[in-house]
Amino acid sequence: MNKTDLAFTPALEQAQLIRRREVSPLELVEVYLERISRLNPQLGSYFTVMAEQAIADAKAKTEILSNTSELPPFFGVPISIKDLNPVAGVPCTYGNPALLDNIADHDSGVVVKIKQAGFILLGKTATSEIGSTPYTEPTGFPPARNPWNLDYTPGGSSGGAAAAVAAGLCAIAQGSDGGGSIRGPAACCGLVGIKPSRGRVTHAPVGDSLSGIATNGPIARTVADAAALLDVMSGYVTGDPYWLPNPEPSFLAYTKEKPGRLRIAYATSTPPIGKADANCEQGVLQTVQLLQELGHTVEQTSIDLSRLVEPFQFVWQTSVAGSGIPAEALQPLNRWLLARTGSAGEYLRAVSQMQAVARQIVALFDTIDVLVLPVYLHSPIRVGEWANLSPEETFQKIVDWVAPCPPANATGQPAIALPVGFDELGLPISVQLVGRPAAEATLISLAAQLEAAKPWIQHRPALG
Repeated sequence: MNKTDLAFTPALEQAQLIRRREVSPLELVEVYLERISRLNPQLGSYFTVMAEQAIADAKAKTEILSNTSELPPFFGVPISIKDLNPVAGVPCTYGNPALLDNIADHDSGVVVKIKQAGFILLGKTATSEIGSTPYTEPTGFPPARNPWNLDYTPGGSSGGAAAAVAAGLCAIAQGSDGGGSIRGPAACCGLVGIKPSRGRVTHAPVGDSLSGIATNGPIARTVADAAALLDVMSGYVTGDPYWLPNPEPSFLAYTKEKPGRLRIAYATSTPPIGKADANCEQGVLQTVQLLQELGHTVEQTSIDLSRLVEPFQFVWQTSVAGSGIPAEALQPLNRWLLARTGSAGEYLRAVSQMQAVARQIVALFDTIDVLVLPVYLHSPIRVGEWANLSPEETFQKIVDWVAPCPPANATGQPAIALPVGFDELGLPISVQLVGRPAAEATLISLAAQLEAAKPWIQHRPALG
C-alpha cells in the first residue's frame, strides 16, 4: 500500500493493520506529519501541529506493539483534536490569537477517553473564534479551506477537523456541535459527522454552559469509523449534568445490523427561514428515493421553526459571554453578540421557551423513526464571502444558511450528516438524518445501509 492510500485508509482498518504488524504507529504518524507539512499551508486545517509529541508517542507505542497483544481499539491510529478542547501541555486558543500562549494544564474528558482508546494526537485543528460561526476564518489565523475546492469554506466551527480528514491529514477527527458545527463541516467536506444525543458524551471536567445544546462528536470518512469513535467518546464521567447508558453491544455493532423497515419523513424547507437551494434539495430527494428502494416508508412533512429561532439564538449567543474573553479581544461579530447578551432572567426565559418548542419537535417522532433534512440550506460559501458585511448582516446570513441544524441541538436528539453526491463546482452534497432521542443506533444502522447502497469512500479531493 502506498503512503497516499495509507493516509486515506479508514481508521478501523489502520488499527487492524497495526495489530497485524503490517504498519507501525510510527510509520503512520510520519505519513500524516509529512502530509500536514506539505498541505496544511494551503488548507489552514491545523492551528497547532504536535509533531514532537506525536513522534514520541508513536515510538513508544511501536515498542509496546512488539511486547503485547492486549491493545485498546485504536492503538496507534492518528487523530486530531479541535482547538476548543484542552490538551495538557498544548496551546488552546479557542480561535483567538490573544490565547496563542494559553497552554492547557489538563485534558478535556473527551481527550482522556481518546487517549485511553490508544489514539495518537497529531495536533489541534482550526476553529472559528469560540466556535461561533459556520465558517473557519478567525482573525490572526489563516482561513481554513475546503480540500475539494480551495476557494470555498470547509464549514465551521469544526472546519479544520473536517478539512484535515477530507485531505488525508489525519485518520479521523474529534469535533463539537452547538448548532451544526459537526454536521456542517462534514457536509461541506464530504464526510460522516455525528451529533450525539444530549448526555451521550461528557463535558468533563467543566459543566455544560449552554443548557445542553452543544456536544462533542466524531468526524470520519465512514459510518463505521464514526460509530466506533462515538463508542470511545461515550460514557458518563462523575458529575456530568446529563447522562445516557452506553449502547449494547456498541454503536459499531449497529453498522452491521439491518435497520428494519423504518417510518421516515423528509422536508426541504424550514419556515419561516426558507427553502433549500437546488443542490441541497436534490440531495434530500435522491436520498428519499434510495430509502424507498430500500423498503422504508417515506412521507413528506414540514418543520416550522417560527417559535424556535429567537430563544435558540438567545441561548446560543451567550457562549460569547461565557468564554470570558474581553470584548476588545473579540472579532466584530462576537463583540456584537456579546453586546446582545441579556440578563439571567432573560436567559432562563429563553431556555424555557426553547425547551417548550423542543417538546413539539420531538413529538413529531411519535409517528416516525427518522427525519431527513438538508444539512444547510445552500452550498458552501467562498472563503471571505461575508467578510465585509456588518455583524447584523453576517448573523442573518448565518441563520439563513444553517437553519436545518439547530433543532436537533435544541431537542438534544442525535443527527448524522452523510455525503450523497457533488455539485457542479465539485463540492460535496450531503443530507442529515435526525433520530429519536437517544436513538443513535437506529441512525447508524440506517446510515450504514445507505453507505452500502451508494458507497462514497472511493472519492478523494484532487488536493489529497
